[in-house]
Amino acid sequence: MLNDTFLRERMVRELVEKRGIRDARVLAAMREVPRHLFVRENLTAQAYTDHALPIGEAQTLSQPWVVARMTELLDVDGAHKVLEIGTGSGYQTAILARLARWVYSLERIPELARRAIHRLRQLGVPNVKIQAFDGTIGWSEVAPFDRILVTAAAPSAPPPLLEQLVSGGRLVVPEGGRERQRLVLYEKIGNRSRRRELDEVAFVPLIGRFAWEAEEEAPR
Repeated sequence: MLNDTFLRERMVRELVEKRGIRDARVLAAMREVPRHLFVRENLTAQAYTDHALPIGEAQTLSQPWVVARMTELLDVDGAHKVLEIGTGSGYQTAILARLARWVYSLERIPELARRAIHRLRQLGVPNVKIQAFDGTIGWSEVAPFDRILVTAAAPSAPPPLLEQLVSGGRLVVPEGGRERQRLVLYEKIGNRSRRRELDEVAFVPLIGRFAWEAEEEAPR
């Protein structure tokens, strides 16, 4: 039987001691959300290891360090409205929901969106809305957003997302090539954005009108 409470505590301890995560609210959210419920049943034993895991549809659940690091960079508080691009399994969505007032999440693959909605409902997460749509276009109907998190790799930040960010807002996105990228933090000041490159990472490609084209996806 999986002792997920012990494993979550160990995961959080390693995020602090080995990875340097310091934000107490992010660590609390990582401690509270049961990551094993967001992975395939045959991978449950690996749920709290610091590895990315497949979730189907050629997509992955990011390793805990990447989830924690991106969330820490985003600097979310309880008054914020957050847009997430790439719902995936819904795990990152659940972490954000612990920190924000409201989370809007876009997932281009309808089946993943459906599964994530089901999981989050089972967990009783009330402050999330998920839609199957091209995330590179954003969600103009409910914009602007205080924070935007992109969980797939883009050549550069999609312009509509920067447009939908409030002044004083933050956007975190992996930018670079198809195989390797760097996390980039955008801080919007008026109509301009300050850009800062950070950690090296590896994400699946962000597919959409303002990112990679679907036919360019590498076979998996």
